[in-house]
Amino acid sequence: MAVETTKVVPLTCHGHSRPVTHLSFSFLDDASSAAAAAENPTYYLISACKDNNPMLRDGVTGDWIGTFIGHKGAVWQARLSSDASLAATGSADFSAKVWDTHSGEGLCTLAHNHIVRAVAFPPSVGRPTTLATGGPEKKLRVFDLSRATAAAAAPSTPNGVTADGSTASSPTAGGGSGGNGAAPAAAGVTNAATDAAVAQSAYEVGAGTHGGTIKSIVWADDNVLVTAADDKKVRWWDLRARRAVADFAVDGTVGSCELNAVESGPPGTLSVAAGKSAYFFDGAAPARLVKKVDCVSGGSGEVASVAMHPGGKKFVTGATGDTWVRVWDFDEEKEIEIGKGHHGPIWSVSFSPDGKIYATGSEDGTIKLWKFTTGPYGLWR
Repeated sequence: MAVETTKVVPLTCHGHSRPVTHLSFSFLDDASSAAAAAENPTYYLISACKDNNPMLRDGVTGDWIGTFIGHKGAVWQARLSSDASLAATGSADFSAKVWDTHSGEGLCTLAHNHIVRAVAFPPSVGRPTTLATGGPEKKLRVFDLSRATAAAAAPSTPNGVTADGSTASSPTAGGGSGGNGAAPAAAGVTNAATDAAVAQSAYEVGAGTHGGTIKSIVWADDNVLVTAADDKKVRWWDLRARRAVADFAVDGTVGSCELNAVESGPPGTLSVAAGKSAYFFDGAAPARLVKKVDCVSGGSGEVASVAMHPGGKKFVTGATGDTWVRVWDFDEEKEIEIGKGHHGPIWSVSFSPDGKIYATGSEDGTIKLWKFTTGPYGLWR
């Protein structure tokens, strides 16, 4: 896959009013042919933000599609299912929510006893039936969404509030950026019996193992989950045995942990930002470190985020101590480009599924899309 290091003006996506904490692209839309996808690809981008309002966008252009209304606290992480039919969000309001991306409806609220920092869908093709969550409770939970959704759907509460206690702004409805839609004043109205029923739809994996907040969860394949926690450990979990099968100690606080697709297909590369380094693991072999690259020098702080290009030859990073996104050559372990434009640290970076753009989410409340291919693409004509 051809990439370029010539600087281009990034697209800036406004709408959020507080720091953007996490970005995640969907897979390519399989509805179109390969030729059509190459010419006019279709995929989506979801963003988590401390303004409580996760947003869905067209991944190619950055155009706003909709805002999911219902959380009463900062949203720390947001992900889309493999078919982009569902979205999951983890929040400081002690809940994770699952949303229908077509209607904007909140399908269920998964109540927790503390902040939810991480969510993950399984990678299987089609509409997922499970969701993993984690946070300061130090518990890795896997929810059965069929049971949780059924519990949330019965019964309805007055005044048009869903039984899961959330209202929703339809991503497909008209409206301006920033969360137009049903007023969330009644959001958070829950039922104790419903919460109990939803809690019973989950099981815990590896009870008592984590020694710190679970910062990120990656569902590597149907039977393997990866967690990165504040105890400076990355762990691989076998869901069949419900126990850890491997772990790896990193040298600093974990900033991000993501599985990046590769051109040849799964399993991809697991990229972890921790301390002053980026760690790259074989996605098919638990705890097998491919390479560790020291990415921080001077006053740029620690590595806050990292993402590997699908081609496996370039990666990008954001740092806690400056406002620049850096492009690196993976083989030579050298910085080859700097992207400027943000006015705060870059907390999240992510490549599009075709590798032709990457997105950055910053403390300054904006998302930027950076072209990463030769020739015209999207709005770069």
